[in-house]
Amino acid sequence: MVTDRSNHMPDEFACPRCGGPITTKTPTCPKCGINLTLATIMASEEAFLASQAETSAAPLTPEVLVPRLGEILLEKNLISQPELQHALDIHRQLAENGKPRLLGQVLVALKLIDQERLDQVITHQIIQLQTALQRANLLLEQRVRERTQELQSALDRLSELNRMKLNFISNISHELRTPLTHMKGYLDLMLEGTFGTLTSEQIDAVRVITHAENRLEQLIEDLIRFSLAVRGEMPLSIKPADLTGLISSAIHQASKQASAKNIDLRASIPKNMPSVDADVEKISWVLKQLIDNGIKFTRSGGQVIVEVEKNNTAVVVSVTDTGIGIPPERLNEIFEPFHQLDSSDTRRYGGTGLGLALVRRIIEAHGSIIKVQSQVDIGSRFEFSLSPAKPNPD
Repeated sequence: MVTDRSNHMPDEFACPRCGGPITTKTPTCPKCGINLTLATIMASEEAFLASQAETSAAPLTPEVLVPRLGEILLEKNLISQPELQHALDIHRQLAENGKPRLLGQVLVALKLIDQERLDQVITHQIIQLQTALQRANLLLEQRVRERTQELQSALDRLSELNRMKLNFISNISHELRTPLTHMKGYLDLMLEGTFGTLTSEQIDAVRVITHAENRLEQLIEDLIRFSLAVRGEMPLSIKPADLTGLISSAIHQASKQASAKNIDLRASIPKNMPSVDADVEKISWVLKQLIDNGIKFTRSGGQVIVEVEKNNTAVVVSVTDTGIGIPPERLNEIFEPFHQLDSSDTRRYGGTGLGLALVRRIIEAHGSIIKVQSQVDIGSRFEFSLSPAKPNPD
């Protein structure tokens, strides 16, 4: 028997689709015709309903999306606590016997509430749920827009800071060139004896200073190259280049450094190797950088080998060393500018961390990529490809 209690639901509210007035006693909207049951209101959730139908033995009805139905009926004074408890006991027994039923079905079967009133409650709760979801979606969209704007502002600020940093690097590098030029000039004059004869000790001291000046000059040039490359100001002068000659020259320049560490530095280049399309100055710098790196990170008695191979489409250049190697999880870090794998105060190997970053940019500007393979305590291999020079039409 349905207990006669007052219904505290509003008599009229807005249709969730068209906004027209509807009542709890109206199964469909008189304006747009929408069915005010859960299945139609939640039509956009078809995937969810289908998954519920597959995993539940109970019939799929609007009730399944109304949480705490029993509590809602209690709040609206449509059933009593003892009636709800009795219905829950029956509901549990049916489930244990393999005949699951929804709580609302049990309440109707026990005549604790009629189907019309149950449908009204469920419809009202569904509309409230939909309204809450719409409000939550609007709030979420607003938060997403705000967060997107914050991220964009942060990105713009970071870009501006990077631009300022690069301008600073470029400007300070150019400013350092002038005093270094004066220092280099006077050091050369001192070694030539222009200012008088130097003792052997003085000559050694001047040579140490000259070596340090050359190193500083090289670092400044790397900074200038990098700042220009990042700003897209690294034009290439592509023309047929004698790769064999470039490699031979790079090895000759590094031979003294290799001999000082007792490192076997050599090249393996097949005869009749064709010319390649390249910027001679920049590829020469890349070769020198890779060879210097190989020597720097190879222990005394090791090897650094420059090899050239030609396949059907390209000429492949590689520099292989028997050095300390790179941990696999840190391979990508070596191409990051101003980054050293060993950043401690006592690190053994110097440098700005710009060499390989510039190597990658130069190789990519040639339409190729720099590849690296490495094993700790075994060595590393750097490889890139260049296009064979096009035949002269003349």
